[in-house]
Amino acid sequence: MVRSMFTAIGGLRNHQVMLDVTANNIANVNTVGYKAQRVNFESMMAQMLSGASAPVADGIGGSGPTQIGLGMSLNSIGSLLTQGSLQTTSQWSDLAISGEGYFAVAKEVTTSGNGALPATPDIAFTRAGNFTTDKAGWLVTPGGQYVLASPPDGAGGFLPNELRGIKVDPNAQSVSIDQNGVVTFIDSAGAAVVGGRIALAKFPNPAGLARVGGNLLKETQNSGTFDPVNQAGEAIWGQPNAEGRGSILAGRLEMSNVDLALEFTQMITAQRGFQANTRVITTSDDMLSELVNIKR
Repeated sequence: MVRSMFTAIGGLRNHQVMLDVTANNIANVNTVGYKAQRVNFESMMAQMLSGASAPVADGIGGSGPTQIGLGMSLNSIGSLLTQGSLQTTSQWSDLAISGEGYFAVAKEVTTSGNGALPATPDIAFTRAGNFTTDKAGWLVTPGGQYVLASPPDGAGGFLPNELRGIKVDPNAQSVSIDQNGVVTFIDSAGAAVVGGRIALAKFPNPAGLARVGGNLLKETQNSGTFDPVNQAGEAIWGQPNAEGRGSILAGRLEMSNVDLALEFTQMITAQRGFQANTRVITTSDDMLSELVNIKR
């Protein structure tokens, strides 16, 4: 009976985690670029009461092992990476990715120069394309991270040490971004200027990316090819419309992929699972009470 109590306690804890994850999904139902999470459980080890026996020739048949399970545990909290619905905003700096790529952003670039990254850049990734510009014209996230691209002169590629920030003339008459990520603006003199080509990253295992808040993701050892120097999974860099990274849709935003009908169903499931485990504890307590009251 004590075993059943501890088994039920494990069920309570893990169904609470399930409810926590469900609540977070519902809270982020309108968060740009958010990917829903789901909880996976697994059974724990079982106590062996007796082992299996082999059948006897021309005699009795075999029997399986006799085991008692010791409850369940949390297996993983994974991400659902399906494409979110697209919302049209008609704002040139709002970008959505139709594909598997991720925008790359950095905390720091040389804003006094050409926007180059520092020697050891702090790069993060995001699906949220609700970008804007700062007072100097740099394309940034709402949190101030710089959106990365290849150099406007085309001399560099898409390796991390070749990426740059994107600067648009604050006095530009108009700005446009095509499906290949090329940022073009008409400056105050009426000349067309290329600001750069937005870089996209792709990962062999995007589910291995770590969430760090602010709609940002970081590489881990399980997100891609392991890099022993940086101790992380390397991103596969490149331009849009190549190697499955997807195309860039300007004037649109990818919204959350949270399915409210599914989340409310999961909420009910978590509640009932929690409730059932509390009943197990109550029943075990009643049985223990009967046991101690055998002799009055």
